[in-house]
Amino acid sequence: MKILIGLHRNVNTLDKKTSQIAGEYNLTFSQFMVLEALYSKGDMSVGEVRERILSSVGTIPLIINNLVKMNYVERLADKKDKRVCILHLTKEGRDVISKVAPKNEMMIEESMKVLDSEEKEKLVYLLKKMGGKLDGKKSENENKRF
Repeated sequence: MKILIGLHRNVNTLDKKTSQIAGEYNLTFSQFMVLEALYSKGDMSVGEVRERILSSVGTIPLIINNLVKMNYVERLADKKDKRVCILHLTKEGRDVISKVAPKNEMMIEESMKVLDSEEKEKLVYLLKKMGGKLDGKKSENENKRF
């Protein structure tokens, strides 16, 4: 239980800091997460965004509606399946997230400075091991700086 509580506390601390950074740009934490997902991964369906940001089915429409009203996101029809809605960053959305995301990344890097490189690698390894994601292959994120 100590491990789980420790993980939750650390994630909550980082989320609060992210919320503060997002708030400087009049964004909620969830709005930031949607914009960041689209910024880093490109256009996605509503379902893909929801899965990526770990949001509930009930809250994602409200988040997206507000981002559309703010002119940060637009809905596009999927050419393959008209029932599917593709989310696309507008110029305004790209402009705002290109300012917020680097600040958030710097905050995360600053928070991780308490760990040396070996500790970071070990932590990533242990988290993957706990999540059953060890397959002998290095992921993209393993090569990223923290």
